[in-house]
Amino acid sequence: MLSDREILDILIRRQVLLEGHFLLTSGRHSQYYFEKFRILQYPEECKIFCQQIAQKFSDRSIQTVAGPTTGGIIIAYQVAQFLEAKAIYAERTPQGRDFLRGMSLSPGEKVLVVDDVLTTGGSVRETVDAVRRGGGDVVGISVFIDRSAQAPDFAAPFFPVYRQEVITFPASDCPLCRQGLPLQKPGSRPL
Repeated sequence: MLSDREILDILIRRQVLLEGHFLLTSGRHSQYYFEKFRILQYPEECKIFCQQIAQKFSDRSIQTVAGPTTGGIIIAYQVAQFLEAKAIYAERTPQGRDFLRGMSLSPGEKVLVVDDVLTTGGSVRETVDAVRRGGGDVVGISVFIDRSAQAPDFAAPFFPVYRQEVITFPASDCPLCRQGLPLQKPGSRPL
């Protein structure tokens, strides 16, 4: 397992950790942003993060690794390779997330849920719900980066490869706005 410092060095070198004034998907503002796709674009370093997850859960007899679309697909696939397990992907539906395209679970199937960055835990919770509705047993949850104010209780062992609490602000009471710092909207959704 790599140390937190070694993981942080990768995040800085690949410009995953950004500093500025950012509008998050939640509508809140933040001084820091993790551009997850900058780690996913480098297969060797993505592999390092996935190995960390696989090593952590290697003793859990994982049968399936489930991830939400989009970044979770890459992570679930790679972690499943290391664990010699199946990979499935929870897609957005009007009712939350679900396993489509013929993907399914057997009753009691041991599932590891993975994702890229955890802020509020919404995508992970929806994926966990999909696993449980499908009859699977969530035996662990892991993310590349946990930036939440406090790690959520998923009722399963939780492992972030890297954890850094990032304070966010409501748009109506943002000190970065008061300082006049330009607001940036990273990611694929328009400002």
